[in-house]
Amino acid sequence: MALTVVYASATGHVVGALARTGPAAASAAPPDPAALVGRALPLRVALGAGRTAVLALHAGELASASVDDEPAVFADPLAFGVDLSADCRPKPVLPRLAAWTGGGLALAADGLTVTVPLAPVRTTRIAALVSGGQGTHVLAGEIPAGRDRVTLPLALAEGGTHGVLVLVAGWAGRLEKARVA
Repeated sequence: MALTVVYASATGHVVGALARTGPAAASAAPPDPAALVGRALPLRVALGAGRTAVLALHAGELASASVDDEPAVFADPLAFGVDLSADCRPKPVLPRLAAWTGGGLALAADGLTVTVPLAPVRTTRIAALVSGGQGTHVLAGEIPAGRDRVTLPLALAEGGTHGVLVLVAGWAGRLEKARVA
């Protein structure tokens, strides 16, 4: 058996995992992300009242890697990341990302404010998806070194509930519902 993960290439967050079996699985290169997820990988968030938001990570924003066995990645993929070596190849060990739960996300009509528990020592990449009507808002930015927050500009109607996926490099990913305040 070989473990293959699909991860967000911008931040390194694992977004899916699968076990491949067979004699050639351990030595085979990981499949192209599009071969694993199609055009996009849908992540779903229950919004309540029978509504669900679908946040789609497009295959072009994903990469795949064969990694060492890590059973916990199946239960909570967003808690793991893929590190790259100096030659930009995925390392075989999946690091567990720093826990980040409760608070830290504020959705407003004019933007999504992301606050991490500790200010990073170097500029940190961030990617976010916010559901909106028939589409998804794709946001990207950085948290500057020494600061613990960033506001990503966005236009939403007040009072709505949205699905939100936030990926901050080095921190466990967040997939949840949020109400526009």
